Amino acid sequence: MTPRSAGPRLSDLSSADVLAATAGQTVVWPIGSIEQHGPHLPLSVDTVLAEAFARQIAYELTAFTLPVQSIAARSLPQSGGGLAFPGTVHVRGQSLLDFLVDTVQSLCALPWHRLLVVNGHFENEPFVFEALDHVAAHPAAAGKEFIALSWWSLVDQRWLAERVPLFPGWHAEHAGVTETSLMLYLRPELVSPERPDHGDPPRPGIYLHPADVERTTNQGVLSGTSGASAALGEELFWHIVSAAVALVTRGDGLLREEKP
Repeated sequence: MTPRSAGPRLSDLSSADVLAATAGQTVVWPIGSIEQHGPHLPLSVDTVLAEAFARQIAYELTAFTLPVQSIAARSLPQSGGGLAFPGTVHVRGQSLLDFLVDTVQSLCALPWHRLLVVNGHFENEPFVFEALDHVAAHPAAAGKEFIALSWWSLVDQRWLAERVPLFPGWHAEHAGVTETSLMLYLRPELVSPERPDHGDPPRPGIYLHPADVERTTNQGVLSGTSGASAALGEELFWHIVSAAVALVTRGDGLLREEKP
């Protein structure tokens, strides 16, 4: 099954139409990055995936989409390989935070009810959450709902364990089997045949400078790509879309399910 269409683009509306069209509606905003993803994937992975998920989720929800934001927080050694690898385009955390706050505050002038931010870049997450927390306290946000999620946060752990038994943790799943599989499904023309593996993924929550990138990565890959396939990417894509729609419409997945 291929991704279907997308929700209408908010930016395609005219100024004369935008107030009536967005009243009470959901707006979906994808946020990605331009970041190195090893020798086999393009710099646009986080942007491609965030936009693909956002557009499909918006289609399922009959929601509006915003243009994807692709300039992001810097790549860190323990989660993106770091800036030793060329190609990552980034801004300082405070700059990103200010941009996100200003953007969402300006959006609040429109009468939509819900803003759903779909994040595709690991290092963006704290800035997205902080920005929405700041805007939510602003009078212009009264009566509005904010949801932000990183696509990987919707993956059921039992589902993942059955399909990727040696999963290293999301912090180290950079340019690994899940991202490679999703790209093989969504944009196979951008994926090269190389399948680099790194058998000793870094631990999360540790910052070291300078980092020995030849030890912590394999050409920028933090874990492994063996076993990646378009079939796994397709299954993962629809697993996440379904979970996102259930979360928005019914609140499913907000709490961890208790083990039987």
